[in-house]
Amino acid sequence: MEAVSEKKVQTASPEMAEKFKQTVHDAARRFRQIPESETIRYVSHLDADGLSSAAIIVRTLIRENRKYCLSIVPQLTEEVAVQLAAESYTCYLFTDLGTGQFGLLKKHLSARGKSVFILDHHHIQDEFEAEGMVHVNPHLAGIESSREISGAGVSYLFSKALDGKNSDLAHIALVGAIGDMQEDRGFSGFNREILEDAKASGMIKVITGLRLFGVQTKPLHKVLEYSSEYPIPGVTGSESAAIQFLLQLGILPKAGNGWRKLTDLTDEELVKLATGVVMQRIENKEPDEIIGPVYILKHEAEGSPLRDAKEFATLLNACGRLDKASAGIGACLGDGKCREEALRTLDDYKHHISNSLTWYENALKQKGAGSGAIILDNGVTIINAEENVLPTMIGTLASILSKSRNFSPGTFVLSLARAEDNFTKISMRLAGEKSVKGRFNLTEMLTAIAERVGGQAGGHHEAAGALIKTEKEEEFIAIAREYLAQRRIEERVAS
Repeated sequence: MEAVSEKKVQTASPEMAEKFKQTVHDAARRFRQIPESETIRYVSHLDADGLSSAAIIVRTLIRENRKYCLSIVPQLTEEVAVQLAAESYTCYLFTDLGTGQFGLLKKHLSARGKSVFILDHHHIQDEFEAEGMVHVNPHLAGIESSREISGAGVSYLFSKALDGKNSDLAHIALVGAIGDMQEDRGFSGFNREILEDAKASGMIKVITGLRLFGVQTKPLHKVLEYSSEYPIPGVTGSESAAIQFLLQLGILPKAGNGWRKLTDLTDEELVKLATGVVMQRIENKEPDEIIGPVYILKHEAEGSPLRDAKEFATLLNACGRLDKASAGIGACLGDGKCREEALRTLDDYKHHISNSLTWYENALKQKGAGSGAIILDNGVTIINAEENVLPTMIGTLASILSKSRNFSPGTFVLSLARAEDNFTKISMRLAGEKSVKGRFNLTEMLTAIAERVGGQAGGHHEAAGALIKTEKEEEFIAIAREYLAQRRIEERVAS
């Protein structure tokens, strides 16, 4: 299909945008002052945005002939800050984290005379400025970053400020933005500017197509069967119904002995399919939202899960959450062996998701009996997976469930899983459409709950995470139930 015209939305004023860009250039200028003999101690987050950030910065440091030591972490805790402070490095760089832990970095690193660079886009807590700390965050310029720029986007602008030749890394920043759910039938703000860089460098093309997951790799009928983000009534959830749907449209689902993929269809068949899908969704509020921009990484082979930017982001999430971060970073940078390992990790990731969903369904039937528990209140679902789900996967489980049709719009989905060292990882999502999600700031809410049990939280309006001591789980859940129920009452009264 033909290239799509991206929607042009810029929520930041020109003054805000210029202020932010100036902080980026100031940070690049200060970074250049670091002697080349110093090794940069670099730390990034484990999700798709964090690994995209890491790939950009690693390539940049190599081009700058800088030595570096990289760590990928699930959470920047005080224990991690203490460990970093004990190391002999003098310059520390953090991407896609650090803003929410500014006080910890000030206490353990800056106070000891170490230089600290933070390239982040998460919500600012209290402190944001200190001697010896360079803090780059769009919120400092008054820019809401949940849609305008990701952590990888901030890292990319920093990289580009160091050397304009790094504009060939723009496509990696977009993968990070997509992984952070910042694409909404088009990009806005700085993400749109980064997209223009990616197109200019020849790394990305944007086409109009069906916004379905797996079109590069899965048989077409399976893509339709598993279309959960954009459900197709009478088709989604049933393999036989998906096959019958294609036949009714005059599209043969098989060619010879093999199943066809979306990429195998002729232009005429693509039009038939798009029209048929929209008509099947005609009772939906926005039946045509399933059609829109699709981001193709031009240098990747057709049929590869690395070709579609959305699938690439999923692959990075898989690598980060299954302790294969280096494979994900290497895949971004074109390393063949890393790509092979990343693809194997993606298969493992799918198995973990399946196992997590199976555990959830079984626990739901048992109504909390046995290990783990699920609490269903009016408009609040609390899932305590204990050791049954990996702590790095609990956010993925919460996201999948919040998008399912099993939850009414506005339902808070709070999930817990136990990590190492007697900590429990918490993720929070809100079910429903974007208009519903805009009513609540989940980071502020989860922070208010977690801090009452001595925990810490961070994130965005629509997705938040926290870490608490495992011994505080019961107390946390009790506080969360009361707090969230009260917020729902307040929201109903206000509306």
